Amino acid sequence: MRKIMLALGGNALGKNPSEQIELVKETAKAIVDLVEEGHEIVVAHGNGPQVGMINLAFEAASSIDSKIPEMPFPECGAMSQGYIGYHLQNAISYELRERNIKKSVVSLVSQVIVDENDPAFQNPTKPVGGFYTEEEAKKLESEKGYIMTEDSARGYRRLVPSPRPIDIVEKDIIADLAEKGHIVIAVGGGGIPTVRRGSRLIGVAAVIDKDFASEKLAELLDCDTLFILTAVKKVSINFARPEQVDLDKMRVSEAKKYIKEGHFASGSMLPKVEAAVKFVESKEGRRAIITSLENAKQAIEKGEGTTIVK
Repeated sequence: MRKIMLALGGNALGKNPSEQIELVKETAKAIVDLVEEGHEIVVAHGNGPQVGMINLAFEAASSIDSKIPEMPFPECGAMSQGYIGYHLQNAISYELRERNIKKSVVSLVSQVIVDENDPAFQNPTKPVGGFYTEEEAKKLESEKGYIMTEDSARGYRRLVPSPRPIDIVEKDIIADLAEKGHIVIAVGGGGIPTVRRGSRLIGVAAVIDKDFASEKLAELLDCDTLFILTAVKKVSINFARPEQVDLDKMRVSEAKKYIKEGHFASGSMLPKVEAAVKFVESKEGRRAIITSLENAKQAIEKGEGTTIVK
């Protein structure tokens, strides 16, 4: 049996609620495959499109009716954790019943502590929400003070800071539930970013990368495996080029070399590899696996996917 921290990529959730309901049915099967093998599972997920959608909905509504308030970004993050968690709980619970596995599933609204002085707050890099024309983007910059950027020639999106996680507020209850055999969904969307001010925790407008939040929680729970699920079966160098090489295994030293050489895109594979390296280096005997959702069971049982080792 392994204690696995499983980080779901955006391809497991879709772009809107109706699409998400259908996609999580397949996501649930992959998760329960691992549960069926006897592994202890804690699940994390992204929320970039979802938190942006919620934020935009409140902005649009408040522009029509001044009685409807604009919703602060941390509260939008909490809402996204709730509705994504609900869909995942529902689908996983169904799959467990279908296989006659008697386990409970719970989602925890999770707060993640970040450093208020993290340089990320001075350099927003995380795109969230929908796409805008250049004219619309300039208007948002002027009226709301947003920082907008063109995203992969698809239009302009809002950028928010992406600070690194320091601690998980609810780590003890997550550990307690997992040790009792429950499937826990936590640090959804990287968790709600909070900063300490005296004895209070204050939410801040940011998005923590879910791969780094998953890595931090995996360390705190003393997991032996960090499982990062994405859209591809294996990590590659020279991706999408004729000389592309798919990697079965990476030593930490090799991963650092490939990072330095610029093989991994900052908005996709780079944070996954960086999180994997950090986890593997944190304690002897730990490993990380990066692979696709549909390949999850084979990756654990047969070593498929890309395994990162010390």
